[in-house]
Amino acid sequence: MQTTFRIKGMSCGHCVKAVETALRRLSEIEQVKVTVGEAVVTTAGPPNEPQIRQVIEDEGYEVV
Repeated sequence: MQTTFRIKGMSCGHCVKAVETALRRLSEIEQVKVTVGEAVVTTAGPPNEPQIRQVIEDEGYEVV
């Protein structure tokens, strides 16, 4: 299942790498593609959206 998260506060490649690295640590995520302002994650089943949001927010960004 593919889900897109809009992210506020990202402005550069470092931001992209930080979010991507953090999301890859989640076992449920099979694939992740992060660009400035957006993360697209693929999971086998329904994603744990609160957990994914928390991981992104822990990196210092806001999910909108």
